Amino acid sequence: MTELSRLETNLPPEQQAIRAKCFHPSRTFVEFNKGEIEQSIPDRFEKIVGKYPERIAVKTRNHALCYDAVNKAANRMARAILRERGDGAEPVALLLDHEAPMIAAILGVLKAGKFYVPLDPTHPQSRLACLLEDSQAALIVTNNKHLSLTMELASKNYSSLNIDELGDAPTENLSLTISPDRLAYMRYTSGSTGEPKGVLEKHRNLLHVVMQETNAFHLCADDRLTFLGSWGKHIFRGLLTGASLFPANVKEEGLGYLAKWLAEEKITILHSTSTLFRHIVDTFTGEDTFPALRLVRLAGEPVLKRDVESYKNHFSSQCILVNELASTEAGGITAYFIDKQTETTSDIVPVGYPLDDVKVLLLNDEGKNVRFDEIGEIAVQSRYFFSGYRRKPELTRAAFLTDPEGGDEQIFLTGDLGVMCSDGCVEHRGRKDFRVKIRGLRVELEEVEAVLRQHAAVQEAVILAREDEASDERLVAYVAPRVGQTPGINELRSFLKARLPGYMVPSAFLIVEVLPLTPNGKVDRRALPDPGKSRPEIDAPYVSPRTAVEDALVTIWAGVLSLDQVGIHDNFFDLGGHSLSATRVVSRVIQTFQLEIPLKPYFKRQRWPIWQR
Repeated sequence: MTELSRLETNLPPEQQAIRAKCFHPSRTFVEFNKGEIEQSIPDRFEKIVGKYPERIAVKTRNHALCYDAVNKAANRMARAILRERGDGAEPVALLLDHEAPMIAAILGVLKAGKFYVPLDPTHPQSRLACLLEDSQAALIVTNNKHLSLTMELASKNYSSLNIDELGDAPTENLSLTISPDRLAYMRYTSGSTGEPKGVLEKHRNLLHVVMQETNAFHLCADDRLTFLGSWGKHIFRGLLTGASLFPANVKEEGLGYLAKWLAEEKITILHSTSTLFRHIVDTFTGEDTFPALRLVRLAGEPVLKRDVESYKNHFSSQCILVNELASTEAGGITAYFIDKQTETTSDIVPVGYPLDDVKVLLLNDEGKNVRFDEIGEIAVQSRYFFSGYRRKPELTRAAFLTDPEGGDEQIFLTGDLGVMCSDGCVEHRGRKDFRVKIRGLRVELEEVEAVLRQHAAVQEAVILAREDEASDERLVAYVAPRVGQTPGINELRSFLKARLPGYMVPSAFLIVEVLPLTPNGKVDRRALPDPGKSRPEIDAPYVSPRTAVEDALVTIWAGVLSLDQVGIHDNFFDLGGHSLSATRVVSRVIQTFQLEIPLKPYFKRQRWPIWQR
């Protein structure tokens, strides 16, 4: 029995029936065999290049590179890295945009036998410096656009490599032997200790993730996949199957562009968080059609019943919806297949059944299995896990349990809560700790609290995640100031923006005299007030709309931000707006006024262009 047939056999009949429809019409799917994970990522990639040299590997607005072109660029990059650093295994930082050259840079690092550390150029410089120091990367790969930032970050401890000045180095494949046990990449996630933590992955484990996804969703060389997230393991699902990868920067491109883009590029697989998915379908006019789309994959956040209804309303009968449970550390865990006939009677949409090579356990606080339909922590038993947290051995040890049967598999504690039905289907029931997902990105609330407490006027701070009227999670900060201090909301927001990525900055700030406590002296988070719909206390005084146009615009703003009042001189981001909500505003303005409004200038000015003219 093959790995694929074993996976199908473990599914109940209705899931098998839906999954049997989950193929590209070309029927060119080729099973990813288990033995193929015993190699390096460059080995697998070069075989794909040999099969599909002229097929598009990655396409953006600015680039369209075939597999052969990506491979040659990666080989040129690898040789430059080897000249700079030799062939030892070590981290290499990548400071590049969400663009095609990043793909070639990643593969170049791997071909040189090193592991890559992706850095986002839009993050605060202080955070980038912190990640560089923690990663101990001695080399920063960048380009002309970000060379000045690189020079500001670099010191005597770092050297830099500009991909725009590589010259005409040889482009043939290298003969370097790379073990599947070598590290391939390190991705930083938010940390509960007040510091980010780097998750380390080996080649074998990344290939195992690709094997899981290829076989579970029948990925093939004719697929065209979106890539809307950060530069982690997900890029390899396309590059190692011969499919075409389509990265897009939602913040720059806007949601309205995505709907048109999905159709024009004949995207077959849309992978998104549920929050982003909701924002995307909100821009649909009812006339949008996506005949090529065969699979919508939602992961990273809870999927709601209304998400299933949106899928049924907007996509063809040939399209399948999948709700997944996954983690940075464990990769894919479970999947639940949904078609137009699937009935969703509860607001809780199951995350489904274990993927290949994964055993799911539900454990109580003592590490014992709970009974069916009882809530427990979701734990994953496998031999294919991440390789630990960078320079945090205690944290690594705390994340795992040993196999009680003495085998070579480990048990990873996800921190997610869930219940398991008698047929093995898992339902997600939130987080065990204070770790949350904001727009698909993981945030440790304690990390934000730790940074906020560094402000000179802050005595204590608590961060909560609360749902707004659109069922999106947003961060709310509760601040108890020091005696005699009255920090302004804009001051606190600016303080955090200089130290944290935008998605970790709270949407609302409430100043409280003291934080409520439980009888045992801990902060009583349940007693903290809901910020409601009141306009936040910001520096700009409230000025009501004066014209019909301004009235329509403040109504749009108020609706998107779930506020009862918006002034015409208010700053969108000071009111709690973020990149996704801004794209919703743009879409509604376009629909209301029949105007084309560019999104990028809006982010620069952070005020609405119409009434600023």
